[in-house]
Amino acid sequence: MAAVAAVQPGAPLHAQEAEGRHYDIPAGGLTEVLKRFGVESGLLLSFSTELTAGLHSPGLQGRYSTASALRELLGRSGLEAVPQAGGYLLRRAAAPAGGETRLAPVTVTAQTGGESAWGPVEGYAAKRSATGTKTDTPIIETPQSISVVTADYAEAIGATTLKEALSYTPSINIAPYGTDSRYDWIYLRGFDGYASTYLDGLPLRNTGSLSVWRTENYNLERFEVLRGPSSVLYGQNSPGGVINVVSKRPTDKPLRELQVQVGEDSRKQVAGDFSGPVDGDGKLLYRLTALVKDAEFPAGDMADDRHFIAPSLTWRPSGDTSLTLLSHFMRDRGGVYTRVAPQAGTLLPNPNGRIPSSNYLSEPDFNQFDQDQWMLGYILEHRPGDTWTLRQNARYSHMEVDYWQAATGRFVQVDAGDPDNPANFRRRYLTVNGTRSDDSSFVIDNQAEGRLEFGGSEHTLLIGLDHQQTRFDEASYYSVTASSIDIYRPTYGTRLAIPDPYADSDIKLRQTGLYLQDQIKFGGHWVATLGGRYDWAKVENHDRLGNAESRQTDEQFTGRAGLVYLAPNGLAPYVSYAESFVPNVATDPLTGKPFDPETGRQYEIGLRYQPPGRGDSYSVAAFDLRRRNYITYDAYYVPKQRGEVTVRGLEFEAQIQPVRRMNLVLSYSLTPKAEVTRSSNPDEIGKQANPVSRHQASAWADYRFAGGFKAGLGARYVGSNRGYNEATPRKVPAYTVFDAMIGYDFARWSLALNARNVTDKTYYSQCGYGLCYFGDERKVFATAAYRW
Repeated sequence: MAAVAAVQPGAPLHAQEAEGRHYDIPAGGLTEVLKRFGVESGLLLSFSTELTAGLHSPGLQGRYSTASALRELLGRSGLEAVPQAGGYLLRRAAAPAGGETRLAPVTVTAQTGGESAWGPVEGYAAKRSATGTKTDTPIIETPQSISVVTADYAEAIGATTLKEALSYTPSINIAPYGTDSRYDWIYLRGFDGYASTYLDGLPLRNTGSLSVWRTENYNLERFEVLRGPSSVLYGQNSPGGVINVVSKRPTDKPLRELQVQVGEDSRKQVAGDFSGPVDGDGKLLYRLTALVKDAEFPAGDMADDRHFIAPSLTWRPSGDTSLTLLSHFMRDRGGVYTRVAPQAGTLLPNPNGRIPSSNYLSEPDFNQFDQDQWMLGYILEHRPGDTWTLRQNARYSHMEVDYWQAATGRFVQVDAGDPDNPANFRRRYLTVNGTRSDDSSFVIDNQAEGRLEFGGSEHTLLIGLDHQQTRFDEASYYSVTASSIDIYRPTYGTRLAIPDPYADSDIKLRQTGLYLQDQIKFGGHWVATLGGRYDWAKVENHDRLGNAESRQTDEQFTGRAGLVYLAPNGLAPYVSYAESFVPNVATDPLTGKPFDPETGRQYEIGLRYQPPGRGDSYSVAAFDLRRRNYITYDAYYVPKQRGEVTVRGLEFEAQIQPVRRMNLVLSYSLTPKAEVTRSSNPDEIGKQANPVSRHQASAWADYRFAGGFKAGLGARYVGSNRGYNEATPRKVPAYTVFDAMIGYDFARWSLALNARNVTDKTYYSQCGYGLCYFGDERKVFATAAYRW
């Protein structure tokens, strides 16, 4: 059998040979890779599948002439391509000069379309990612657990926020603090991911306050999770992993979409996405994504409004050079919507009865969350030859936040003489929390990627130097007993005073990292990934209230190693080791010197399976993850660097198409151990530091009927937990919630009705410190999109 592809219009073969073409062909079986190359190059390829059966090709990424492309594709297959009749014939390189027996070629129609690690994905199963290597790498060749949520999948499950997009992803806790409109609280493999969010591979660095960079789902192509320590590529990070989201970018082909969305809580939203070439030869491309949302929160008559616009531009002066400008402006105006209540009346009995989950225990007229942020950055790429590619990614960001909230505090004691009097369990004090901030960040990442061959192996070598400067200019406010509220029959309207700040600081963080990575293919089936990085970090803190200055510097080396075996049947077992670090912004009172950085390390073994000729993807991983050298406090509240948490778990994930037009996504997490193994406080040892459920599972299935109708149903199960440090007097119950979608696609229209938590189940995401946090209630909205 042979693959034959017609020459594409407007791409004469002599022009391709002189200028070269840019290819993005993933690794895979040689037969399928050559079919894909024939379509993209416009070349006539003739070959017998008896020659290519069972052989693997590394694929093709970058700009190549026809001759160099064929050499790269064939690699060490033992085959060569010789010109014949306006095309090429593949034959064995060691074949005799005469007397060859040639099989008659058969025409095969190859499918077009490709996937880039930084681009959109058709369907639900991504095959490539750059989050795990910073290079365009097949996921099956990456020796670490990765999940990719595509834009199509996020839209199907009705995800309008980052945490909702990751709600079907294994080992992810999307709501450790329940419903919270301020930002997306996310835990990865049992650890806080607060400082581990990235946009287009560059950090969205947060400081620990409520000034947090936000993202807009409508402007994103991919939501990616790299689980486990990742400091070799990204510098200081949580040991739980990295969340990297990828922005929409200009497209070669015209794209036009208008979208209208309406739903509960007076939700009205209009969005648009437009892209395509500006000039006739496609050297200048544009994209404009915009959104306006006018909505309210379910309680308190508080606004939940957003204005968002993201213009971007790509300039390609030649086939070897491209410059993409990315920017966005986001303005959020609204209140603060959290669902929290005392344990007495939720998890535990209260003499006054159970507290309704719909009760909003705050002051809606006082609450406010206003945030303005804008970002401007670029991605510059140049290929000086066939071997090396140079990249520079940079971004400047600015954010202003004005946040105020009345939060529930302790019970108001009405009758001191009778502690069991029901009146003592009816009212709660309200405390005032607030933040005013003016933050900015500049990050730059310089990379040199080389594709080399020596010693019988293929190397993808990455040399990088990144730098970030982030400034947090913030004042924080707190008042213990500003007012009180009846938790069973709340009334609103109490005027609350703004307290004096308890902290007012100007914090500057600088980090520079030098890293090296080598992805080595050898022996026909093996891929080794080796990496190392050295970081220099400096933190300067100007305390305005205390009129004090402090400085801290840290240096840290982190390493990474992994090995994958690519079996011909699509199986890919792997093993890996990875490290992370986070500077400790604290001083040892005994020595007067800063504490050493907190570190993380992980051992992981896994198995991936991508059946040949199918779009399905399966993965399973087992890991041993440890967070070390974090600060704990002894009985006298003296800080000591003795903390260690060990998390061990097993994960499974699958994206399957059981039958045509059907998608099935499955995930399961087993975490049998997530506990403190070392601490200055002996009472903490053996307990869970964070609320981690032993079992977590999810399933989503949708089907698209021939007439255009579509429907989907999902379920998310989260097992019980014991809260922070197992401080709750009883287990937080397990829960299961269901999501659904129905829709209809016709002509250029797409209609959908989404519902999350269809049954409006009341549940607690976790309990701790005398409080319980309710999970998200039902959300229903309809979307109409017109594309032309």
